[in-house]
Amino acid sequence: MKFTEEHALLRKTINQIIDKHINPYVDEWEAAGAFPAHEVFKLFGDQGLLGLKYPEQHGGAGLDYSYTIAMAEELANIDCGGVPLAIGVQTDMCTPALARFGSDYVKTEYLEPSIAGDLVGCIGVSEVGAGSDVANIKTYARKDGDDFVINGGKMWITNGYQADWMCCLVNSVEGKPSHKNKSLIAVPLDAKGIDRSTKLDKLGMRSSDTAQIFFEDVRVPQRNLIGQEGYGFIYQMLQFQEERLWGAANSVRALERMLEWTVEYTRQRTAFGKSILDNQYVHFRLAELATEVEALKALVYHATELYVGGKDVTKLASMCKLKSGRLCREVGDWCVQFHGGMGYMNESKIVRAYRDSRLLSIGGGADEVMLSIICKLVGTLPKVEKR
Repeated sequence: MKFTEEHALLRKTINQIIDKHINPYVDEWEAAGAFPAHEVFKLFGDQGLLGLKYPEQHGGAGLDYSYTIAMAEELANIDCGGVPLAIGVQTDMCTPALARFGSDYVKTEYLEPSIAGDLVGCIGVSEVGAGSDVANIKTYARKDGDDFVINGGKMWITNGYQADWMCCLVNSVEGKPSHKNKSLIAVPLDAKGIDRSTKLDKLGMRSSDTAQIFFEDVRVPQRNLIGQEGYGFIYQMLQFQEERLWGAANSVRALERMLEWTVEYTRQRTAFGKSILDNQYVHFRLAELATEVEALKALVYHATELYVGGKDVTKLASMCKLKSGRLCREVGDWCVQFHGGMGYMNESKIVRAYRDSRLLSIGGGADEVMLSIICKLVGTLPKVEKR
């Protein structure tokens, strides 16, 4: 995949926002357990960065998905994982199905202001009894007049405490199998009957507000349906492709930063008369990890190139997600180890990165789910011709 001068300009613009408006405040936001999402999203929206891949007629830039990947990489230059995650939810998790299948009405009401940064969105899939098991959700929407009436709840909702709307997966069709009875609905989160007072306390991603949300007889107009009724599961599976590619791309730069910090620290830190980095074991291990990161980057770029070309990359996106989650755990652990005692201190940047990156093997489909998907699809690999 080749990046152009336009990609370079995009990266520069993103980093200018990060350096001036985000990184100086990250420590404050981490301590507070939230960042001002509306304020930050508006900064990106004003620069046209929240709808890079979406049509110009709806306020997007009309660019291909490679620009989204470039943005995901640069967002990892933010000194925490929570803010990039929140932005990724807006651009690649709660809006893809809306942009692809939504009516003109829901695009006008929810997509366009989300691209502009005037609304904050979230994705409502996971529930207390259904995390990676999407088919098992219990939240139900019944029809009553011109409305859907929603009951149930959603768990671990990123942006949920501040969001204005939710792309919500619900059961809405009776008598159909679990893969054909679901719908996506744009739910305004100021509707009567919504309780999102439960703010969750997490291991990492501290600056990203995460909520448990309850629905009790919440009335939403049926015109807020995204696409066709009963196609919600399919739409959500398609959204997962972009979510997983985004997460893997974002992790590439995060992993590179972990290694950069560790090389710098071990070069300066001395023990037994020489720098830690001068120990062959340390040097070799970091070289191995850097090689793994480069391999992950190549896989992400390959998947992106195919996706831009219109191919189904479910298998490759799942591989990217699996590998990035595993590598975050491996690289993070070794980098903490090579930092020694400082690797256990919250004042060290590697500690926050280690905590934040742990989510990647869980959120958006756990490692075990990725393995299950890959197992089902690996039979579609082309046969290698004998030479």
